[in-house]
Amino acid sequence: MPSPEISKVREYWDRQASAETQPTIEQMRLYDDYWATLTGEPAEVDYIHTVVGGIPGLWAVPKGAVWDRVILCFHGGGYMMGSPYSHRKMYGHLAKAVGCRALLVDYRLTPEHQHPAQVDDAVSAYRGLLELGVSPTHVLFSGDSAGGGMAIGAQLRARDAGLPLPAGAMTMSAWTDMTLSGASYDSNKPQDLVFRREMVRGLVAMLLGSDLDLADSYASPISADLTGLPPVYLQVGGDEALLDDSVVFADRASKAGVEVKIDVFPEMLHSFQMAAGRAPEADDAVARLAAWARPILRLAA
Repeated sequence: MPSPEISKVREYWDRQASAETQPTIEQMRLYDDYWATLTGEPAEVDYIHTVVGGIPGLWAVPKGAVWDRVILCFHGGGYMMGSPYSHRKMYGHLAKAVGCRALLVDYRLTPEHQHPAQVDDAVSAYRGLLELGVSPTHVLFSGDSAGGGMAIGAQLRARDAGLPLPAGAMTMSAWTDMTLSGASYDSNKPQDLVFRREMVRGLVAMLLGSDLDLADSYASPISADLTGLPPVYLQVGGDEALLDDSVVFADRASKAGVEVKIDVFPEMLHSFQMAAGRAPEADDAVARLAAWARPILRLAA
């Protein structure tokens, strides 16, 4: 049975679904700051504003962190909201559990900036890390929701740009499919009151514009040739509409020869890891991410 603490995540999403009027983008961005209240403050983690590769960002630096290992983090929010500030505590917990620094990328948002601005910013930040002397084998990409899709799409764009690939990627509730073809949109409709196809189609239109190339591999990596990508670890909630975005992606990646790990968390909703520091389910998920990441980054268990 889910813990009382994790119920705050379900309450958050149900509140979005029950809104009587459609909020403006500006209102959603302001309310988006509530995400941060779901997360407990990680102790002994400092946050430092920075610019890497010409892209603004926020370092999360745990006390005693190994300096030359980096988790490059892409926040969720449907590409049109969210920020390093709304997600700083969740990625602070992850960085602390792994024992390294995390760089939260403040990428450009829709509708002001359409695709591929977001993935371009992600690759610019990664290129900037490499220029700072960080080895690609010491970098892991990570993201939640739209940021989870970016963690894969940015690797594909980096590969096509001739950059060395990072050591791997770890995602939470990744949005990988712009065609919205997952059967879980229907099967999990009673449990997930927010992520209806009609709502997500609006996000797709803002991201891709009038061209609407739903098979664009950088935005919709489930459609891409995944051959040669490094290991990936996907986490997803069993009750969420985007369940198949991770399950089907994991299957396609595995068939392409990618080393894949996937954990489906029963009765959990979208990006439930936002409750890290408060809910045992979220803390368990973060601990699993860290246990997977440490050997890949050659860090002691």
